[in-house]
Amino acid sequence: MTVYTTTSLKAELNERGWRLTPQRETILHIFQELPQGEHLSAEDLYHRLETDGKGISLSTIYRSLKLMARMGILRELELGEGHKHYELNQPYPHHHHHLICVRCNSTIEFKNDSILKIGGKTAQKEGFHLLDCQMTIHAVCPKCQRALMPL
Repeated sequence: MTVYTTTSLKAELNERGWRLTPQRETILHIFQELPQGEHLSAEDLYHRLETDGKGISLSTIYRSLKLMARMGILRELELGEGHKHYELNQPYPHHHHHLICVRCNSTIEFKNDSILKIGGKTAQKEGFHLLDCQMTIHAVCPKCQRALMPL
């Protein structure tokens, strides 16, 4: 996994025949500045950019997020809310996984090096270049379990 800077993103986009547009650069900067553990949906990103006075259309945001996820720059996450969230795809030691309550959607991030090692070895064995390896566990949190128990 690569840590992307504006320069490395521009180089990789050019290599693939695409350009580093001001919108893509702005989106990359937003994700680089996000606090650890914060995830954004396309709509969250749109509202944040709108608040900052950087009007980027929602369709451009969706296209840019999909492109950056396919390139391995962003991680596309299913956090049980009916829409995707995104975060910067960080290499070890910041690589993490998610435990999600299917009732209240609370999310806990956890680290497990063996998941990343297995993913890396499997990809290498098959001749693939690893972009991301993530595990999402869907469960019911203790608070929701207590709410489900009969009195």
